[in-house]
Amino acid sequence: MTPKNTRALTLFAGLLLTAPLALLARPDGAAAAAAGSTLPSAPTANQATAAKLVYGLLSDSRYAYRPRALDDALSADMYKRYLESLDPNKQFFTAADIGRFDAYKNQLDDAIKSGDLTPAYSIFATYRQRVDERVAYARGLLKQNANFDFGGSERYDYDRKEAPWVGDAAALDVLWKQSVRNDWLRLKLAGKKPDDIAKTLDKRYANMGKSIGELKGEDVFQTFVNSYANAIDPHTDYLTPKSADNFNMTMSLSLDGIGAQLQKQDDVVAIREVIPGGPAARSNLVKPGDRIVGVGQGDSGQMEDVIGWRIDDVVAKIRGPKGSKVRLDVIPAEAGQDSKPNRIVLVRDKVRLEEQAAKSEIIDIPAAGDAPAKRIGVIKLPGFYQDFEGRRKNANDYASATRDVAKLLVKLRADKVDGVVLDLRNNGGGSLNEAIELTGLFIDRGPVVQVRESGGRVSVEGDSDNGIAWEGPLAVLINRGSASASEIFAGAIQDYGRGLVIGETSFGKGTVQNLVDLDRWPANEGARFGQVKLTIAQFFRVSGGSTQNKGVVPDLAFPVSVDATEYGESTYDNALPWTKIASVQHTSYGNFAPLLPKLETLHSARIAGDKEFQWWSQDVAQFREERAKKWISLNEADRRAERDREDAKRKQRQEERKTLGLALDPLADDATDDGLASSERDIVKDAAREKLADKRPDPLLRESASILADAVRLLNNDRQLSAQVLPTATRPGHWAD
Repeated sequence: MTPKNTRALTLFAGLLLTAPLALLARPDGAAAAAAGSTLPSAPTANQATAAKLVYGLLSDSRYAYRPRALDDALSADMYKRYLESLDPNKQFFTAADIGRFDAYKNQLDDAIKSGDLTPAYSIFATYRQRVDERVAYARGLLKQNANFDFGGSERYDYDRKEAPWVGDAAALDVLWKQSVRNDWLRLKLAGKKPDDIAKTLDKRYANMGKSIGELKGEDVFQTFVNSYANAIDPHTDYLTPKSADNFNMTMSLSLDGIGAQLQKQDDVVAIREVIPGGPAARSNLVKPGDRIVGVGQGDSGQMEDVIGWRIDDVVAKIRGPKGSKVRLDVIPAEAGQDSKPNRIVLVRDKVRLEEQAAKSEIIDIPAAGDAPAKRIGVIKLPGFYQDFEGRRKNANDYASATRDVAKLLVKLRADKVDGVVLDLRNNGGGSLNEAIELTGLFIDRGPVVQVRESGGRVSVEGDSDNGIAWEGPLAVLINRGSASASEIFAGAIQDYGRGLVIGETSFGKGTVQNLVDLDRWPANEGARFGQVKLTIAQFFRVSGGSTQNKGVVPDLAFPVSVDATEYGESTYDNALPWTKIASVQHTSYGNFAPLLPKLETLHSARIAGDKEFQWWSQDVAQFREERAKKWISLNEADRRAERDREDAKRKQRQEERKTLGLALDPLADDATDDGLASSERDIVKDAAREKLADKRPDPLLRESASILADAVRLLNNDRQLSAQVLPTATRPGHWAD
């Protein structure tokens, strides 16, 4: 496959956040299937071949943007990353274990090349043994709860990422005792009785062990191969066939199934949410909280008891081709676990995940003195999604972020809004094509992004369509979680002077990935080897600068909620450095520099009297202060006093909202730490609470709308300023009339 063919495949510029195995073994880990399953001690023939194929890709400069030789130096890097994936908080392995593992440090390169991954499985076998030992120790401590003393000055150090490995099991006992005591204290402060606390935690720790016991060889294989892929660069990943299917589903915002969001609770998979419009919703036969205990295919396929199964295995049985039938044995939420299940039949269909699609709303900005009221439209875009397969088939209804935003802009125009804020907070990216096409909705033809491939060739990708979907005032709201495709869009809007960029400096991911199917080479009929999300290029703004490491810096900044040393591209030890290339000619629709001081003055004056913005700023400062500590007190009096202060603060703020006529916080009476893991809560109430969280007051979004309204007013009222900011000959529309 030539580099050109590689690039012709699906390109995307988004983050893929894969959970390490160790996340399954935290003290708050979810329930899983029965422990004691036998894990293969060696890879399958397909996995051995897949390892070699991954090596061929990542070591070849025709494919990888920054290939690295797979030698002893890279092996040592892989070794470090594999240990971090298994035990990131250093709570299972001892220094003695690491001493034994060190023999493998320079052998992992040979393991990948040969497909003999014995070292990876050997390390994992010890990991699973250590988890079992820690679970046994934690459960044993619960029987001694009368000896728990919460009156001293001890503390729980919960962040040990930079700490050294402890010497032996006795030292681990000390760490785990602090962890168990913290779990106990949280439940005690939440009002739980000792017997209930012991029962809850015993089940939690038992489930932690089960979660590791249910892992399969493919889980270990993916984690180990990713220690190699992630050593190349932070955004190169290996996906097993199952993981690749889930990734493509996320990108397309659609799946073929029954239309229900599932969650594991103890040994049973329950329905957390019924997706509107899907087969489950149309049937009126299931509801949130119902438990699925059996699955059968078609009209007569054998019913399989799925109690104790991994949730992804249950999901795989329930999903299937559109138009096919699936039979489910369901125990209603209100019935006991031993009740006789109801058998229902559903016909699978294509389900659109609307909750993750673009949405709009309107914020009314009241008049201020002589300044008239303004209506600002808001479009919230959580990701740059695209149904690649649907687009290739030229389907009429394929999912597309740009198509959805274009429809929302038509609606907002009909509602006569004075400006639009595009909210890209925590938008981790997605399709590169969508970023380019979305930019095209706001500019009239022109370059959007420059892409430099591994050989150094630079191509310019842009909007070739005439016309603009929205010519009016525009602002883009970003934060540290806005990455990749979000940065391409925000950077282009900023370079063109097409709109204001507001918020925090973005993530700083300036690379492009391609999803390469490893089954392409052997021409397999079925999925056997998985896929690689491979970094093949770096993107640059039309102004020539990269977003890599530095991110997009907003025109008007809000207080930093997450420090660059804690989150973002700059935290990766092998991230590409920032660099710059030549700019490309592009239209300058405006220059907001003369306007920014006036906007900053108005913004500062407004937030000085904005209670909700002040509360948010205070909470951010408190969060950052507490995060920097990396520990929490185990003194009950101190923790109770802290809890009481938080309760009082929350109640006081709610009362002030009432007095000031502000929107109430729907979670004001339900924000205290209950000490429970998600899988331990009432699934229906927890899902409802999650929905309410989306309705909480959002002072940052409201302030962004106010800033855009200020800009419109200033440019309308000051012709001289308007001429400086938006030259008549180049402005695309009606910022100022």
